[in-house]
Amino acid sequence: MSDCIFCKLANGEIPTQLIYEDEAVVAFPDVHPQAPVHVLIVPKKHVADIDTLASHADGEMILGQVLQAIPKVADLVGIRQNGYRLINNCGPDAGQTIEHVHFHMLGGKVLGDKIV
Repeated sequence: MSDCIFCKLANGEIPTQLIYEDEAVVAFPDVHPQAPVHVLIVPKKHVADIDTLASHADGEMILGQVLQAIPKVADLVGIRQNGYRLINNCGPDAGQTIEHVHFHMLGGKVLGDKIV
């Protein structure tokens, strides 16, 4: 999608510090971190949200590519051993502000048992 900021970050139109990149997924720091480590994991293929991904023809493949990237990203940022939280927001009431499916990886401290 031509006006999507995550598409522009993923394809290099907007420079960012890429923590991870493969043919299908990128990961980069969140500009408004909520934990010492806060990384966004984003499929390169534009899909608006997790609901759309569930019915997308390539949805299972895209989600599988993200799932394969998650432990690699956790290793790269040094939080895999102690653990991390993975969050997906779907829709405005959940706090999704960019209409491109993505996952927040948070860690680097004890996050506790409450989600919010």
